[in-house]
Amino acid sequence: MLIAPSILAADFTRLKNQIEEADGAGADWFHLDIMDGHFVPNISFGPMLVAATRRVTQKLLDVHLMIENPDRYIPQFIAAGANLVTVHAETCPHLHRTITLIKDEGAQCGVAINPATPISAIKMVLTEIDLVLVMSVNPGFGGQKFIPEVLPKIAKLANARSSSQSSFHIEVDGGIDKYTAPQALAAGTDVLVAGSSIFGASDISRAIADLRGGDDVGN
Repeated sequence: MLIAPSILAADFTRLKNQIEEADGAGADWFHLDIMDGHFVPNISFGPMLVAATRRVTQKLLDVHLMIENPDRYIPQFIAAGANLVTVHAETCPHLHRTITLIKDEGAQCGVAINPATPISAIKMVLTEIDLVLVMSVNPGFGGQKFIPEVLPKIAKLANARSSSQSSFHIEVDGGIDKYTAPQALAAGTDVLVAGSSIFGASDISRAIADLRGGDDVGN
């Protein structure tokens, strides 16, 4: 189980302090949502904030590109410090080419699917990628409620990983807190992206510990 606090939910007036607090509390990765106002109805930030985050922590930077034409910007985000770049299957008409680009630039590769997108959309690339991100909300804004209908999709994806002897991570993003985390973990998730439930908490360390409390679910 890995925990990836989502920078989107941080207080940007105290960003350095909050990243350091989460890092010290045992955050495994940091998740950075890049939004362009086209693929999703919001605009967030770009490579400069990725670079700033890189200067604060040495943890893996998990950069999630919720943007159209991601191939144009992938090299910039990797140069800024992204260790893992995730693109949306919905925005990549030549998904194999995009995966190859990410790898050639020296980063790990992830593919994200929206709640309504079936696993079949990425079946052909599962053996080539490092991570599948299952969106448990419709992307675009933080603070949304977890969509429980994605749980069977997660379980199906975990079965596909096992049957194909693949080793990709299954990451879930959207509405993750101490109540929904156990459900996601029981379905087969191994990376939890959490924004508001961590950076919106009065005690970031306690919030991360609460998520860790779901680690033994189903065992």
